[in-house]
Amino acid sequence: MDATLEGKICSFCGKPGSRKNRLAGGLGAMICFECIEYFHQDISSESRVAAQTRPVWDEMSDADLLHTFTLVLRSAEQNTAFAGEWVELLRRRKLSWAEIGKALGVSRQAAWERFSTTSTSRRRDASA
Repeated sequence: MDATLEGKICSFCGKPGSRKNRLAGGLGAMICFECIEYFHQDISSESRVAAQTRPVWDEMSDADLLHTFTLVLRSAEQNTAFAGEWVELLRRRKLSWAEIGKALGVSRQAAWERFSTTSTSRRRDASA
């Protein structure tokens, strides 16, 4: 499993991880310390919570929405990569495609079709 910050982004603001912009995360989502502080202050303030009557995207311009949409897709791609890494971990531990499929609520075949090429190409890239 790749625990480096290289290529990872904050799932909340989209900033890339680095030595200066450390990320914390789990289960695919990553968050930078700046966002942790912001959201902590946000939920700790009764007045800020009360002032939130509409979703943030209702206040965004079309340009802001388009920019944020690209960040949403980057975060989704990051989560897909994390899922592939988890499947690799499960397969290294000799769990079957049937067990993985059952955990996902799909057939063995569907799990294999979704993840086998990802794990195979990642192994090939690592050995190159």
